[in-house]
Amino acid sequence: MHSKEQINHDDYQKTADWLLSQTKQRPLVGIICGSGLGLLADSLKNPELFPYADIPGFPQSTVQGHAGRLVFGEMKGRSCVCMQGRFHMYEGHSLGTTTFPVRVFKLLGVETLIVTNAAGSLADGYQPGDIMIIKDHVNVPGLAGLNPLTGPNDDKFGPRFPAMSSVYDKGLRCLAMDIVKQMGVAQFVHEGVYAMVGGPNFETVAEAKLLHRLGIDAVGMSTAPEVLVASHCGMRVFGLSLITNKVVRSYDDEEQVNHEGVLEVGKMRSHSLQMLITQLVGRMDMNNNTHT
Repeated sequence: MHSKEQINHDDYQKTADWLLSQTKQRPLVGIICGSGLGLLADSLKNPELFPYADIPGFPQSTVQGHAGRLVFGEMKGRSCVCMQGRFHMYEGHSLGTTTFPVRVFKLLGVETLIVTNAAGSLADGYQPGDIMIIKDHVNVPGLAGLNPLTGPNDDKFGPRFPAMSSVYDKGLRCLAMDIVKQMGVAQFVHEGVYAMVGGPNFETVAEAKLLHRLGIDAVGMSTAPEVLVASHCGMRVFGLSLITNKVVRSYDDEEQVNHEGVLEVGKMRSHSLQMLITQLVGRMDMNNNTHT
């Protein structure tokens, strides 16, 4: 496993070069699957599978619900690469390691990154099974200085001080809302603000109340680091949260969230998510514009 200080441009390049030598696919879209959402990769045509353990320099995923492999293939005629299993800070990975695949994706030629996650709802109108299109995020570890862009900047990837005011592409968000209306599922799709916390514990009641007061709609333990690095690299970003549970905000609430329940909701709503992302990939332009 890399430590953050050891990762340099050559490390990313070596991994990318190995992958390019093993597949004829030249992906323009990268997809990161959240907990229980690995079925997204099953929709790829002509798939080529690479277990993380076989990829030089690649970290290993240790979380239930994350298969731990890259899948190259085609979606609606577009070349894609899909991560079945992401890396989390709470596993002990540095943020440089957590986001290592994103920079490898950039060197593979990926222009658009689609990130998915399982999240708990804080918004009053959200229910388990709902889908939230991410319009912005609050990176709680980042506010405390835990940021994957900390340290010497690699100018080959992006600027020292990247702007993050429009990190989630508005065109893709609008296109996604059009698609869910056409699918007839708009009643359980929302657009909202995601917050990343460090994990691995779920939130205390006091933490949940704080996040709710800050205007957070859903909370999870991933996504923000990958999005920061993707945006820094110049990628277009689209994010989805599958709402798998309601976050406990009352001391009188006896309900307890657990990871198994999160995975179960992922299975329940996987078809709708898969259809939405498939349609989105098929209808997006590959030059950082969208079309309908």
